[in-house]
Amino acid sequence: MTSLLEVRGLVVEYPARDGPTRAVDDVSLDIARGETLALVGESGSGKSSLGRAVLRLVKPAAGSVRFDGSDVRTLSGGALRQFRRRAQVVFQDPKASLDPRLRVGDIVREGIDIHRLAPRADADRRVARLLEEVGLSAADASRFPHAFSGGERQRIAIARALAVEPEFVVLDEAVSALDVLVRAQVLALLAALQAARGLTYLFIAHDLAVVERIATRVAVMQRGRVVECAPTAALFATPVSPAAQALLAAIPRIPW
Repeated sequence: MTSLLEVRGLVVEYPARDGPTRAVDDVSLDIARGETLALVGESGSGKSSLGRAVLRLVKPAAGSVRFDGSDVRTLSGGALRQFRRRAQVVFQDPKASLDPRLRVGDIVREGIDIHRLAPRADADRRVARLLEEVGLSAADASRFPHAFSGGERQRIAIARALAVEPEFVVLDEAVSALDVLVRAQVLALLAALQAARGLTYLFIAHDLAVVERIATRVAVMQRGRVVECAPTAALFATPVSPAAQALLAAIPRIPW
């Protein structure tokens, strides 16, 4: 399988009173087309910083990010605009990531309008299809985000990400705020969308139990570094790093 994303020696730093704080420290990884790489680790391990750097939402201090052969750090103009369409993100909290002043149809259609993917009438039909594809109703386009549950809001956020027909989606703790039943439903939806659309996912999570059924491979982060990366089944069977062992030990077990 060919790599869609190649990260080499990535460093992300944030300013602090006593000097820069390094959130991502010399990370290298590849993501193949059509796969799901789960990026897991405890809070503060650098997962979200890495995901945002890959999307150029934060500026790396060093290293390279290549998307389909192009250096993301040097893109500008039309090339950057095209990258923004091909790579999308779904954030953890849909209540914060969805504009409460806009109706759902306007939220989902925004990317279609920005990238001029369809005239107004066609865009409305496209929005209706997207809402139905993520398990909502076309009639929901006229409602505001506050009228929906947390799981439904996250479906709206997924529809918004898919509206520009991306190839790559960063799912940044996209199910961690949902209850167990809704989480399972959204994970099933993400798997179905990936199969139907040929999507590639970077799935960021702190809970290994969440990624077991959706991830192709798992990369474990600790203190800004990737300390282990393995196929999902292999990592769950024989974790090598203490960080992976600790995350596996934290999965609740039902005693029988």
